[in-house]
Amino acid sequence: MPQYFENDPNIASHLREVFFVVGGRQFNFTTDSGVFSKSKIDEGSAIFLNELISLPLKGRILDLGCGYGVIGIVLASVFPSVRVDCVDVNDKALELTRTNALKNGVSSKLAVFRSDVYENVEGPYDSIVVNPPIRAGKAVIYKMFSDSWQYLIDGGSLFVVIRKNQGAVSASNYIKEQFGNIKLLCRNKGYHVYQATKMGK
Repeated sequence: MPQYFENDPNIASHLREVFFVVGGRQFNFTTDSGVFSKSKIDEGSAIFLNELISLPLKGRILDLGCGYGVIGIVLASVFPSVRVDCVDVNDKALELTRTNALKNGVSSKLAVFRSDVYENVEGPYDSIVVNPPIRAGKAVIYKMFSDSWQYLIDGGSLFVVIRKNQGAVSASNYIKEQFGNIKLLCRNKGYHVYQATKMGK
Protein backbone atom coordinates (compact mmCIF):
# COMPACT_ATOMS: atom_id res chain seq x y z
CA MET A 1 0.00 0.00 0.00
CA PRO A 2 1.39 3.45 -0.89
CA GLN A 3 2.44 5.64 2.03
CA TYR A 4 1.91 9.39 2.42
CA PHE A 5 5.68 9.99 2.25
CA GLU A 6 5.91 8.34 -1.17
CA ASN A 7 5.01 9.50 -4.66
CA ASP A 8 2.35 7.41 -6.37
CA PRO A 9 0.75 9.03 -9.43
CA ASN A 10 -1.79 6.18 -9.62
CA ILE A 11 -3.65 7.19 -6.46
CA ALA A 12 -7.10 8.48 -7.43
CA SER A 13 -7.69 12.10 -6.46
CA HIS A 14 -10.38 12.88 -3.91
CA LEU A 15 -10.15 16.56 -2.99
CA ARG A 16 -11.74 17.82 0.19
CA GLU A 17 -11.68 20.93 2.38
CA VAL A 18 -10.71 20.92 6.05
CA PHE A 19 -10.92 23.83 8.47
CA PHE A 20 -8.69 24.54 11.43
CA VAL A 21 -8.76 27.21 14.13
CA VAL A 22 -5.65 28.11 16.11
CA GLY A 23 -4.85 31.25 18.07
CA GLY A 24 -8.28 32.63 17.22
CA ARG A 25 -7.61 32.40 13.46
CA GLN A 26 -9.40 30.13 11.02
CA PHE A 27 -7.51 28.40 8.23
CA ASN A 28 -8.89 26.47 5.26
CA PHE A 29 -6.90 23.67 3.62
CA THR A 30 -7.48 21.58 0.53
CA THR A 31 -6.39 17.95 1.01
CA ASP A 32 -6.39 14.88 -1.21
CA SER A 33 -5.85 11.14 -1.24
CA GLY A 34 -2.24 10.10 -0.77
CA VAL A 35 -1.30 12.73 1.83
CA PHE A 36 -1.04 12.48 5.60
CA SER A 37 -4.20 13.17 7.61
CA LYS A 38 -6.35 14.03 4.61
CA SER A 39 -9.64 14.11 6.57
CA LYS A 40 -8.69 16.57 9.32
CA ILE A 41 -5.74 18.35 10.88
CA ASP A 42 -3.91 15.71 12.88
CA GLU A 43 -3.84 16.10 16.64
CA GLY A 44 -0.04 16.27 16.78
CA SER A 45 0.09 19.24 14.41
CA ALA A 46 -2.67 21.01 16.34
CA ILE A 47 -0.85 20.60 19.65
CA PHE A 48 2.46 21.55 18.02
CA LEU A 49 1.04 24.74 16.54
CA ASN A 50 -0.63 25.83 19.76
CA GLU A 51 2.80 25.67 21.37
CA LEU A 52 4.75 27.21 18.48
CA ILE A 53 2.54 30.28 18.11
CA SER A 54 3.23 31.16 21.76
CA LEU A 55 6.96 31.47 21.03
CA PRO A 56 8.85 34.50 19.62
CA LEU A 57 9.68 32.90 16.28
CA LYS A 58 11.43 35.01 13.65
CA GLY A 59 13.64 34.86 10.58
CA ARG A 60 13.79 31.78 8.35
CA ILE A 61 11.81 28.67 9.23
CA LEU A 62 12.05 25.22 7.63
CA ASP A 63 8.91 23.06 7.74
CA LEU A 64 10.51 19.67 7.11
CA GLY A 65 8.07 17.08 5.78
CA CYS A 66 5.38 19.72 5.35
CA GLY A 67 2.54 17.55 4.03
CA TYR A 68 -0.16 19.86 2.66
CA GLY A 69 1.40 22.81 4.46
CA VAL A 70 -0.47 23.20 7.73
CA ILE A 71 2.42 24.08 10.04
CA GLY A 72 4.35 26.32 7.66
CA ILE A 73 1.25 28.19 6.50
CA VAL A 74 0.01 28.86 10.04
CA LEU A 75 3.44 30.10 11.15
CA ALA A 76 3.73 32.35 8.09
CA SER A 77 0.33 33.82 8.91
CA VAL A 78 0.88 34.30 12.65
CA PHE A 79 4.41 35.75 12.49
CA PRO A 80 4.58 38.76 10.14
CA SER A 81 8.36 38.80 9.68
CA VAL A 82 9.11 35.13 9.03
CA ARG A 83 9.90 33.40 5.74
CA VAL A 84 9.11 29.69 5.53
CA ASP A 85 10.52 26.93 3.34
CA CYS A 86 8.06 24.02 3.06
CA VAL A 87 9.63 20.79 1.82
CA ASP A 88 8.43 17.23 1.31
CA VAL A 89 9.13 14.20 -0.91
CA ASN A 90 5.47 13.89 -1.92
CA ASP A 91 4.75 15.94 -5.06
CA LYS A 92 1.01 15.94 -4.44
CA ALA A 93 1.59 17.33 -0.94
CA LEU A 94 3.74 20.11 -2.39
CA GLU A 95 1.10 20.99 -4.97
CA LEU A 96 -1.49 21.19 -2.18
CA THR A 97 0.85 23.34 -0.08
CA ARG A 98 1.10 25.87 -2.92
CA THR A 99 -2.70 25.88 -3.26
CA ASN A 100 -3.18 26.28 0.48
CA ALA A 101 -0.59 29.04 0.81
CA LEU A 102 -2.47 31.03 -1.83
CA LYS A 103 -5.84 30.26 -0.24
CA ASN A 104 -4.62 31.45 3.17
CA GLY A 105 -2.88 34.56 1.87
CA VAL A 106 0.74 33.68 2.60
CA SER A 107 2.10 32.51 -0.77
CA SER A 108 4.52 35.45 -0.91
CA LYS A 109 6.13 34.30 2.35
CA LEU A 110 6.56 30.62 1.44
CA ALA A 111 8.98 28.73 -0.78
CA VAL A 112 7.67 25.25 -1.58
CA PHE A 113 9.98 22.63 -3.08
CA ARG A 114 10.82 18.95 -3.14
CA SER A 115 13.53 17.67 -0.83
CA ASP A 116 14.31 14.22 0.54
CA VAL A 117 15.02 15.32 4.10
CA TYR A 118 17.75 17.98 3.67
CA GLU A 119 18.81 17.01 0.12
CA ASN A 120 17.76 20.27 -1.59
CA VAL A 121 17.73 22.54 1.44
CA GLU A 122 20.03 25.52 1.89
CA GLY A 123 20.26 27.01 5.36
CA PRO A 124 20.83 28.49 7.69
CA TYR A 125 17.48 28.64 9.44
CA ASP A 126 16.41 30.27 12.68
CA SER A 127 14.01 27.38 13.33
CA ILE A 128 13.36 23.92 11.92
CA VAL A 129 9.97 22.39 12.74
CA VAL A 130 9.30 18.66 12.40
CA ASN A 131 6.19 16.55 12.87
CA PRO A 132 8.06 13.39 11.84
CA PRO A 133 6.55 10.80 9.47
CA ILE A 134 6.74 7.89 11.91
CA ARG A 135 5.89 5.29 9.26
CA ALA A 136 8.96 6.31 7.27
CA GLY A 137 11.04 4.55 9.91
CA LYS A 138 13.56 5.44 12.57
CA ALA A 139 16.48 5.93 10.18
CA VAL A 140 14.63 8.65 8.27
CA ILE A 141 13.22 10.53 11.23
CA TYR A 142 16.46 10.40 13.21
CA LYS A 143 18.25 11.86 10.18
CA MET A 144 15.72 14.71 10.30
CA PHE A 145 16.83 15.33 13.88
CA SER A 146 20.59 14.84 13.63
CA ASP A 147 21.23 16.69 10.37
CA SER A 148 19.20 19.72 11.47
CA TRP A 149 22.27 20.94 13.40
CA GLN A 150 24.18 21.98 10.28
CA TYR A 151 21.19 23.88 8.85
CA LEU A 152 20.56 26.05 11.90
CA ILE A 153 22.07 29.41 12.79
CA ASP A 154 23.96 29.63 16.08
CA GLY A 155 21.18 30.00 18.65
CA GLY A 156 18.63 28.50 16.25
CA SER A 157 16.30 25.73 17.38
CA LEU A 158 14.88 22.42 16.26
CA PHE A 159 11.25 21.92 17.31
CA VAL A 160 9.73 18.44 17.28
CA VAL A 161 6.36 16.93 18.18
CA ILE A 162 6.15 13.19 18.79
CA ARG A 163 3.82 10.86 20.66
CA LYS A 164 5.06 9.15 23.80
CA ASN A 165 3.98 5.73 22.51
CA GLN A 166 5.80 6.35 19.22
CA GLY A 167 9.17 6.86 20.86
CA ALA A 168 9.14 10.39 22.27
CA VAL A 169 11.48 9.63 25.16
CA SER A 170 14.09 7.78 23.08
CA ALA A 171 13.86 10.47 20.38
CA SER A 172 14.42 13.20 22.95
CA ASN A 173 17.46 11.37 24.32
CA TYR A 174 18.87 11.08 20.81
CA ILE A 175 18.29 14.76 20.06
CA LYS A 176 19.95 15.71 23.35
CA GLU A 177 23.01 13.69 22.32
CA GLN A 178 23.21 15.69 19.08
CA PHE A 179 22.60 19.14 20.56
CA GLY A 180 23.80 18.81 24.14
CA ASN A 181 20.44 20.13 25.36
CA ILE A 182 16.72 19.58 25.03
CA LYS A 183 13.67 21.23 26.56
CA LEU A 184 10.24 19.68 26.95
CA LEU A 185 7.87 22.53 26.04
CA CYS A 186 4.63 20.67 26.67
CA ARG A 187 2.91 17.33 27.14
CA ASN A 188 -0.64 17.07 25.87
CA LYS A 189 -2.81 14.04 25.00
CA GLY A 190 0.21 11.78 24.78
CA TYR A 191 2.20 14.16 22.56
CA HIS A 192 5.50 15.73 23.60
CA VAL A 193 6.81 18.97 22.09
CA TYR A 194 10.57 19.48 22.33
CA GLN A 195 13.03 22.28 21.60
CA ALA A 196 16.76 21.78 21.09
CA THR A 197 18.99 24.81 20.54
CA LYS A 198 22.28 25.02 18.66
CA MET A 199 24.71 26.40 21.20
CA GLY A 200 28.05 25.14 19.91
CA LYS A 201 29.63 21.71 20.15
